[in-house]
Amino acid sequence: MVGGGVAGLATVAALREWGATIDVVERASAPTDSGTGIYLTGNATRMLDVLGLAESVVDVAVEISRQRSANQRGRRLFDIDVAALWQGVGPCVSLPRAQLHRALLDGVGDTPIRWGRQPVALVAEGDQVAVEFDDGASERYDLVLGADGVNSTVRRIAFDGQAARDLGQYAYRWVAPRVDDEPVWSVQLGRGRQFLTIPISAEQTYCYYNDGPVADRPGWRDELAATFTEPVTTMLKALDYDDSTLHAGPNQEVVLDSWSRGPVLLIGDAAHATSPNMAQGAAMALEDAVVLASSLTTTGSIAEALRGYEARRRPRTGWVLSQTHRRDKATGLPPALRDLVMRRLGEQMFRSNYGPLFAQP
Repeated sequence: MVGGGVAGLATVAALREWGATIDVVERASAPTDSGTGIYLTGNATRMLDVLGLAESVVDVAVEISRQRSANQRGRRLFDIDVAALWQGVGPCVSLPRAQLHRALLDGVGDTPIRWGRQPVALVAEGDQVAVEFDDGASERYDLVLGADGVNSTVRRIAFDGQAARDLGQYAYRWVAPRVDDEPVWSVQLGRGRQFLTIPISAEQTYCYYNDGPVADRPGWRDELAATFTEPVTTMLKALDYDDSTLHAGPNQEVVLDSWSRGPVLLIGDAAHATSPNMAQGAAMALEDAVVLASSLTTTGSIAEALRGYEARRRPRTGWVLSQTHRRDKATGLPPALRDLVMRRLGEQMFRSNYGPLFAQP
């Protein structure tokens, strides 16, 4: 397993009953408490329940009851009762990303993780793969899983260097003090820009700003404050006191004709990253883990399992990709037209975006 993030650790947890010997390598030097926040929709928490990890996550998370969309002047466009929407599937929760990572680390038990290590070469040898690592060591494996994110080393090495593609969105993420007791996911929509806040604990709010296609620049804070209404100014003040939680970079997506090359398989964002506007990155990774474990335990060979896994997952991840494109397109409409469409059809569009995800993966 290459990658010790959500996809990798969830897959290890899912495969523990399979009886395989699993090695995990992660390019980061150690687990970290840094990072911002994460929002998990009901299909994500359903998979955590399958993995036996839901309680440890939900107990430290904020359960989100509603999602609210407004324009950049703060005028409400539509609300969604997400608790009702995902009823029977799972709760929608938000929490610091580091806490989710800790829960997943606990879920893999004593499975060894080799921190500060990554592959530099993958060579097929019959039904196995010889892996050379950056510390000079080499091993042979029956299956290599690339769960190493949107900028996957495994994808670069084994899939002809296929790179993620930029979506024309540059995003800023940070954590600020919580100022609202209400457990609401809230977004303000500008033209091609969005500012989002989500409570992630009793004290903290996760802030997300999509600045459109413009790369990082010194004046982004002033432009954000001038474009959107409160709580923007309050949330930005947190960066004046402590900007250590600030993360910035382009949003990217990954689209591949195939996720496997022999006994090498990409999962999670390494295989099918999308725009974050549906909050499905972690959800799709968790579903990947459960479906892959099912395929490996119920088929007679690894090759057959990988074919079955990809056939089962592609329609669902493809749906998410298409819906993220539609949502990005809708937010890029002229503001007057967008506001009219969102007021009249926003709730209907939202429900249709997620409809197929209510079913089991």
